[in-house]
Amino acid sequence: MKIGIGLPNQIRDVSAALIPQWASRAERAGFSTLATVGRTAYPGMMDTVALAGAAAVTSTIGLTSTVMLATVWPPVLLAKELASIDAMSGGRLTLGLGIGGNRADDFVVEGFPARGLGKRFDSDLDVYHRVWRGEPVGGGVNPAVPAGTRAIPIMFGGMVPAAFERMAKWGEGYIGGSLPAEEVEPFFDSARQAWKDQGRDGSPKLVAIAYYVFGDAGQGRNNVRDYYLAVGAEYADPISEAIPVGREGVRAAVEAFAAIGADELIFNPAQPDLDEIDKLAEVVL
Repeated sequence: MKIGIGLPNQIRDVSAALIPQWASRAERAGFSTLATVGRTAYPGMMDTVALAGAAAVTSTIGLTSTVMLATVWPPVLLAKELASIDAMSGGRLTLGLGIGGNRADDFVVEGFPARGLGKRFDSDLDVYHRVWRGEPVGGGVNPAVPAGTRAIPIMFGGMVPAAFERMAKWGEGYIGGSLPAEEVEPFFDSARQAWKDQGRDGSPKLVAIAYYVFGDAGQGRNNVRDYYLAVGAEYADPISEAIPVGREGVRAAVEAFAAIGADELIFNPAQPDLDEIDKLAEVVL
């Protein structure tokens, strides 16, 4: 099982200057992937900007979003921006996408409300691929992206049947929610079944996410709870309380997610402290 690390882009009031430093240090430590968590209505960094910053200062580590709320964006603009990030990175970007909708305040673009999301997302996925193929946009003759732009690999999050069907049709695999391994396992099983039902060869890539903290555990839990509180305390409290803390907590999380067949586990930081990178690396790499 590969081990990746999140960027602290969605910790409240994070310094933007920290992101390139974090990315460089994580690459030197040997993590497989740098990941973002993203939403609009929160005082952090937009995931696309964080990924671009990470792409500019790294050369080998993978980049991904876990998961990006695709439906808050006009699809042509998002497809172009993501293609630019992927090209800047030398083709290291994998998209983790979801439809969002449980936080209505994220939908700030006029004409893109927090409803009809599944249908809109299916249409958007087709638009992304047409943009990446170089088809003209805006009713004119010019494409949005340079010749040679590739179709970026996509992973999907979500917990409803349509999410797994979408993953099996369009995707490379599935990203579980920020939940303990025993709660993620049924969703991994659903992803495997949807893949099989779609007639896909092999198995979907399965990615797990866990927050972690080595320093002030109380502050780390508060940071995570604060981020998810818009959905409700009944959702935010279990996530924040289940954060692996310290060496033993992190080791237990690795063992638990390996046992359910995760191909990669991404540890998202609960504290924006550069020392958290090295402390995690000492335990898991």
